[in-house]
Amino acid sequence: MTRTLSLFKLIGFSIVFSLVSLNLTAEVFEFRHTTGDQYRILSKVDQAVLINNVLSHRAEILNRVAVDVTDVRDGKGLHRAVFQTSERVIYDSQSRDQNASTSFQWNREYDSVFERDKLGRLTIDPQYYMPVVRNVPVFPDRALQVGERWHAEAHEVHDFRDAFGIREPYRIPFNAFYEYVGYRQWKDKSYPSFSVNYNIESRPQPVQGRIYPVRISGTFNQLVHWDRQLGQPVAYTETFRIIFTMSNGQVIEFRGTAEAEFIESEQMDRDRIISEITEEINRLQIPDVQVRAVEEGIAISLEDIRFYPDSARMLPGEQEKLDRIAEILMRYQDRDILVSGHTALAGTAEGRMRLSQDRARTVADYFLSKQVRTADRMVIRGFGAERPIADNTTEEGMRRNRRVEITILEN
Repeated sequence: MTRTLSLFKLIGFSIVFSLVSLNLTAEVFEFRHTTGDQYRILSKVDQAVLINNVLSHRAEILNRVAVDVTDVRDGKGLHRAVFQTSERVIYDSQSRDQNASTSFQWNREYDSVFERDKLGRLTIDPQYYMPVVRNVPVFPDRALQVGERWHAEAHEVHDFRDAFGIREPYRIPFNAFYEYVGYRQWKDKSYPSFSVNYNIESRPQPVQGRIYPVRISGTFNQLVHWDRQLGQPVAYTETFRIIFTMSNGQVIEFRGTAEAEFIESEQMDRDRIISEITEEINRLQIPDVQVRAVEEGIAISLEDIRFYPDSARMLPGEQEKLDRIAEILMRYQDRDILVSGHTALAGTAEGRMRLSQDRARTVADYFLSKQVRTADRMVIRGFGAERPIADNTTEEGMRRNRRVEITILEN
């Protein structure tokens, strides 16, 4: 299980504004929406997992959110968003391995559609799992003085399908308590900021045939930095602790810190970038490489990167090919990348998935060693044989399907 950033903790731009008269006047907090707005949000979570008060492992979690404001009516913005989570283990008590994995492994992706008014209240169909935290923040409809406090009802929604067999989005209500704390520094700028603190307490219904939580309790403390001109959060930090008491008596605790901010990026000119990359591939004489536009961005497909049979270890000479690809990727350093592994239709589905993940990790770790990207800007994913690009009944088709793709991401 992972804890995922609420969209409402962070949607905004980072801008410069005058610091004259800070803390001397009351502050009005309200969301502002404009049709056509697009946002990209990145949150990082450092989380320790304890079982019966003993450390099991530590993990870092990346949550990426891409959102479009598609309509605005009566001050309410209609949002369409994609939430993507990835994770890497940085300590495993069983193996005693520090930095147990270097690359972030793709975990899950969620779509969501919701409406939000100027004070932060959310309207969303109950089928959606994201955002996790809803109606945070919610503001009073008045100007606030430094030190002024308020509270509002809110709730969290969790995806417990895999962990506990709870099929529907699981809702936990709570009261959020706020205080306007004045201007606080975030990086090199100062913003009007407020604290958000809340506790959750829930006793889920029994799940037949499964071990399930009989009690969920947690404490969350946040500091949100607000962009007063655009009416959006610009950044957020949090400490959290959530405890699951299980039906078998086991106690699982998640605790840690989170940080999130808006990351600005312009829309890709896909035709131009494809043309540039194709020209570079030809200049560098990289064989068996194809470039195409995909939903996520622009994919560079290495259709003949060679590994030892049933292994994620590259054959001699393949690193030279990756060095040339790295040279191309360095030209687009403002974009994150996804490294995905693919196999031919051979062996078991489980084996194909594991092999494709391992081969993607080998390529990603090589790029990390060459400082093509930092670990938090690169995610790996295995697809097994789910996305063939050629006929698996021929040797040539199977060769092409055994590939690694590097996608330069739109968001």
